[in-house]
Amino acid sequence: MPKLKIEDLAKIKEKAARTKQLREGGPYKIKVTVHMGTCGIAAGARGIMDTLIKEIEKKDVHDVLLTTSGCAGLCSREPMITVESASQAPVKYVELTPQKTTEIFEKHIIGGKIIKDYALAVGSERAV
Repeated sequence: MPKLKIEDLAKIKEKAARTKQLREGGPYKIKVTVHMGTCGIAAGARGIMDTLIKEIEKKDVHDVLLTTSGCAGLCSREPMITVESASQAPVKYVELTPQKTTEIFEKHIIGGKIIKDYALAVGSERAV
């Protein structure tokens, strides 16, 4: 394992601070994680990420933290995102398209309403 550099520690600190801000109601009210393992990328996760970036810019949204992760372990259901907020349990959306993602952005991320038709689960183990 390579040695950590000061820059690496700064990045870890910044990531932890962003996560803490989400939990404590800081500048980010919503965290959206695009699952970008190789299976997700192959299924179209880059297009999902691009769609979310465009929507955030188009609507000039500043309280959404957009991040990535590796594989979520459900390769056959990719591309996927997880939407988290302090006021709701996390929601995992599966088998996304740019059109579905735009709808999720409008209705759930901005509006707070879960779209059950696209959701696999709410919370860690509860199906919708």
